[in-house]
Amino acid sequence: MRKRVGHTLLLSGLTLTALAQNTPATLTGFSPDRQALQLKIEADFKAQQDPARFRQHLERLCSVPHVAGSPENEKVRDYIAETMRKAGWKVDIYPHDVYLPKGPGTIEVEVVTPTRVPINTKEFVFREDKYSGDPRIMPGWNAYSGNGDVTAPVVYANYGRKEDFEALKAMGISVAGKIVLARYGGNFRGYKAQHAEAAGAIGLLIFTDPADAGYVRGLTFPEGPFYSESVIQRGSLLTVPYTGDPLTPGEPALPLDGPTKVKRLDLKDVALHKIPVTPLPYGSAVEILKRMTGPRAVPAGWQGGLPFTYRLEGGPDLTVRLKVQQEKAIQRVYQVVGTLVGSEFPDEWVIAGCHYDAWAFGATDPNSGTSMLLSMAETLGKQAKAGQRPRRTIKIAHWDAEEFGVIGSAEWSEQFRDELVQKAVAYMNFDAAVSGRKFGGSASPSLKGLLIEATKSVQYPDSNKTVYQHWLDQKAPVGPARVTGSSAPAVVSGEPTIGNLGGGSDHIGPYMHVGMPALSAGMEGPTLYHSQYDDLYFYNKFTDSTYKMGPMMEQVVGTLTTRLANADLLPFDVVRYATDLETHLRAAEKAIRAYAPTYSIEPLLADVAMLKKNAEAAESARRAYLQTNKTDKLGLLNQTLRQLEQSFIDPKGMAFGNWYRSLYASSDPYSGYASWMLPGFLYEASLKSTKNLPDLETRYRKAITTLSNKLASLTEAMNRPASVGGGR
Repeated sequence: MRKRVGHTLLLSGLTLTALAQNTPATLTGFSPDRQALQLKIEADFKAQQDPARFRQHLERLCSVPHVAGSPENEKVRDYIAETMRKAGWKVDIYPHDVYLPKGPGTIEVEVVTPTRVPINTKEFVFREDKYSGDPRIMPGWNAYSGNGDVTAPVVYANYGRKEDFEALKAMGISVAGKIVLARYGGNFRGYKAQHAEAAGAIGLLIFTDPADAGYVRGLTFPEGPFYSESVIQRGSLLTVPYTGDPLTPGEPALPLDGPTKVKRLDLKDVALHKIPVTPLPYGSAVEILKRMTGPRAVPAGWQGGLPFTYRLEGGPDLTVRLKVQQEKAIQRVYQVVGTLVGSEFPDEWVIAGCHYDAWAFGATDPNSGTSMLLSMAETLGKQAKAGQRPRRTIKIAHWDAEEFGVIGSAEWSEQFRDELVQKAVAYMNFDAAVSGRKFGGSASPSLKGLLIEATKSVQYPDSNKTVYQHWLDQKAPVGPARVTGSSAPAVVSGEPTIGNLGGGSDHIGPYMHVGMPALSAGMEGPTLYHSQYDDLYFYNKFTDSTYKMGPMMEQVVGTLTTRLANADLLPFDVVRYATDLETHLRAAEKAIRAYAPTYSIEPLLADVAMLKKNAEAAESARRAYLQTNKTDKLGLLNQTLRQLEQSFIDPKGMAFGNWYRSLYASSDPYSGYASWMLPGFLYEASLKSTKNLPDLETRYRKAITTLSNKLASLTEAMNRPASVGGGR
């Protein structure tokens, strides 16, 4: 319950006065006069959150299953657009015609010999959970599976990682002509299929093991939040060497009936999977695993949580049938983008986003983030109507077809690539951002300081801590984090763990293809990931029965957004580029020295030392410039700041896929989820090669020097007398 007492807002017993003690004496990027106004805007913003409003949006979005391409998903699209229009935002809907599965099609799994046993591929209906009986729920399935009807012996391949298939080969076990059984975890499911197919397998079954997410972890659904015997993780298998529509790499999949014709690839030239693949719950996988009679037990680390010894091979008597017949076609998806035009700098865009399509109901993933952004749009719209319009333009984007391979946001990024290069300030992703009570964040270097500052100014509900203090108490994530898109945290003494952005969500296109600073943050918690039980029953019982986390995240995101939108000089953490680069260069050197012991990265470290010197000078000049309340040259200075991240964009792209143009960051091309920092070097190291190192060193030195020179020019411009400089 919130109430006004004079000019101080009481939030569960903690006043803004107390919070102010955790607010930096100077907000990065703000002059003293502008900072006072910004803090007033933030106080007004934080007075307007409402758990009931967040809950209302969540219930409207998640009452029915809404897979991309379905009529139900179009109704979700329309609700999002209507809500934002009512809040005073200009709403544009961008259609894209992309190649998608039309649904799971026919899926059949059975043990054929020694005893015929049909295998269940659907989740149970629970009396407690009214949503679980919805007839529109699809069975468990993997999008972009190959088609086939195969019967063969089975081989267990642990997590189906590259190293797992290499280990099988080293043990003399062939998967050629076999059906592989692999458990979820360790890598993106599409790479399990890719590695299995490359090794000669004719089919793949992927199951969730109870050791990883089931009863070994705790009470299972519906009694507890962990996977029970019928829970199935759905998901896409798409592993083409780019992100987005499989048929239009690098170009937007504009409508077939539109005025602009886009060349589409022939399907025979697209590296889609050819073998049938489907997911299973562990209650079904056990019917195969317990019948495996091969002579060899699994090696250390491969044993799962089912109550018997896992074996590598099924033995001569066990055969399994797998049939998948999945129809695919070009279908229309829609990106919904709301715009609140800036009062002073309309051509500078601050963008926040989350997708809205789901595998079923999508209460946590993604629509907790969608609901939070809708609530924020209403609050910002109300402020704009009251005369508090942001200085820069704010865009809130709701992406479609993310679950099929981060498709909608990639197509929009390609469509507006040139405009984004010129106008975009940053992209902030909030996929599944209100999925629990544990805060986490990942960011490109320039946004890490802003994330820390913003969390210091928001109270964590029902406590005497700020979100920052709560975050500081958290342990570093192990493995890819679902909400933050991170798997390789950057650890700095005295700071919370801030991750580096990897794969898996809609920051990929803006960050790794276009070259925008990017950030992902949110609340993590227990999840029945990509299952039909990610519904409102689960959310109310296990995620947040108080619905206070949504308003809290709205305050964090609103603070991030309005500080980016209202700062005199964009509040980028320019020094962090140098400190992070040094860390990543040393990590790359270590990876290369594992097979080339004399390799040295010292010349690049010398460039980074100069970069650090120029970054520190630019930061010092910015503070001095702002303290004088100057307003001249803001256009020129902010244009340079917006171009900093572009220093890492290389048109040549990465060797593993030239769509990934950032020399600084990409998703791991072997696991799909993990973050690869300085991916050019890491890919060369993965091949144990030195052939391309001279070229890579040249490209990285050019990027670092370009960034360093931009920072030096910033310092010079800020120190130059106003009469010599440009206007605005």
